[in-house]
Amino acid sequence: MSEIQRRVAIIGAGLSGLSQAIAIKTKLGFDNFTIYETGSEVGGVWRANTYPGCSSDLEIHWYSLSSDLYPYWNKSHSLQPEIQAYWIKLSKKYNLYGHIAFNTKVLSAEWDDAKQHYTLIAEDVFSGKRTTSVAHVVISALGILEVPKIPYEIPGVRKFQGASFHSAQWPDSINLQNKRVAVIGNASSGAQFVPSVSEDPSVQVVNFIRTPTWFLTRPHIPYSDTEKWIFANIPLAMQLHRAWIMFRHVAPVHLPMSDKALQKQRDVMTKYILDNTPGRYHARLIPDHPPGCKRIGSSVVVKLSLYSCSFHAVTDSGFLESLHRPNVTLNFDGIAEIVENGIITKTGEMLPFDVIVYATGFIGERYPMHVRGLNGATVQGYYDAHGGPTAYIGTTIPDTPNFYLINGPNTGTRVSALFIAEVQVAYILQLIEPVLTGSASSFTIKATPTDMYNAKVQERLSRSVHVHCYSWARTNGTDKVFYPFPWPVTVWWWLLRKPNWDHYVAIGAEKWVWARRIKAVKNILKCTAVLTLSWLYVSGSAQRILHDMAASDYLCLVTS
Repeated sequence: MSEIQRRVAIIGAGLSGLSQAIAIKTKLGFDNFTIYETGSEVGGVWRANTYPGCSSDLEIHWYSLSSDLYPYWNKSHSLQPEIQAYWIKLSKKYNLYGHIAFNTKVLSAEWDDAKQHYTLIAEDVFSGKRTTSVAHVVISALGILEVPKIPYEIPGVRKFQGASFHSAQWPDSINLQNKRVAVIGNASSGAQFVPSVSEDPSVQVVNFIRTPTWFLTRPHIPYSDTEKWIFANIPLAMQLHRAWIMFRHVAPVHLPMSDKALQKQRDVMTKYILDNTPGRYHARLIPDHPPGCKRIGSSVVVKLSLYSCSFHAVTDSGFLESLHRPNVTLNFDGIAEIVENGIITKTGEMLPFDVIVYATGFIGERYPMHVRGLNGATVQGYYDAHGGPTAYIGTTIPDTPNFYLINGPNTGTRVSALFIAEVQVAYILQLIEPVLTGSASSFTIKATPTDMYNAKVQERLSRSVHVHCYSWARTNGTDKVFYPFPWPVTVWWWLLRKPNWDHYVAIGAEKWVWARRIKAVKNILKCTAVLTLSWLYVSGSAQRILHDMAASDYLCLVTS
């Protein structure tokens, strides 16, 4: 099969999908790919989440593509419109729009082993018209924030007659002026939009909290025009700034901390919450669960018994201070039922509302599309058989040839999700290059290394804070922890720096295998020659020959 016939399908035009497409174009020089996007614009979560106050949890110079740093960010933690504009600009720069099928949902991808390709069925989200296409590689860039979770387990959710919506589906036309608004949930999104919507004193906000959340401060520090000029014009200034941000996020997990120091950090968070909230809430706002159970955001390190793990708290961008406003109320009574015109609490109180906003997270334990690989195996079937989302280094799954996940199971870390994705993108490039150049037909991860890797992941997580609390990152029924990556991000980079080809089954790869063997033999011969000449050099011979050799030849001593 010739190179021109090979085709790649990327599911999702969010940050991961766009990063993968940019890498395929720039690193492999390959153009025969399509990005399928259910929305009408690029940006993924930064397209979908348009609620008031939506912004990045991480410093924006760290939360941007390493190959395309941007010197003109307005402040340390950018708002949603600026972040989406950045990715629109990149999509135009790399001419990606011609590759994107907007308003198109991929319903299924099924592997034909005889033809060594997937058959994709996609549907126009407006007309319902379905199309069929072929792809030799499928890359899932859906992430875990694809399907909003509406708490249908609450009786009467569908009875409410007012406006109701998930925070990730904020209507452009909604006007909350003079409205009574119920907010269910107070994690990342709720903590961001409650301060914004309650700035209008005519909006009465009641925030229903089932479980209180740990908070840390997050200053939004504006970048001055001078700083922007320095980033844009002084060589390495922006790169050093980004490196410093990265160091502050990565270094702490490598440093040992005493129990006393860890308790002090928890005390600092407790004091921060109490110092910034009204006294009437103090008895209810300090969580009784260990930090790190609920939200991946800004980070601290916590030690549980003899073991360490990184944990994260919701970053406070004004939520706690907003609780002093007379139009904001917290309710800890629990929801018994939602009725046509409001909410009945578990104490029996009826509270009338015009609008209900669900800040209740996403469904992460199920894969949102049908993918069938070898012998009828499916991605969701594999998840179910293993107690929840499971993959080899969060990237690929047994019996699904040429199928790759970005930000898959157990890839959540305390650093930028975009960095995690970039590491996966580089790893995936190495796996798909032989397929796109015609040197191989498919690569499939073996079951044994996948099982061994995940056994280590779950064993490590069993010693962490995550087994002591419940959150969206645990599978219902099995309690499997499927989101956090249990080691420092340096381990993540090391695991994915290059594929362990022995862990994969290669089909139609005879030329590729022989090319790798020949290359290995050449490296051995080159190293032997260098070592021989080095010995001659030490003995006083062949100095001129060694002097003329390229210095790169010595690299074989450490790379072969």
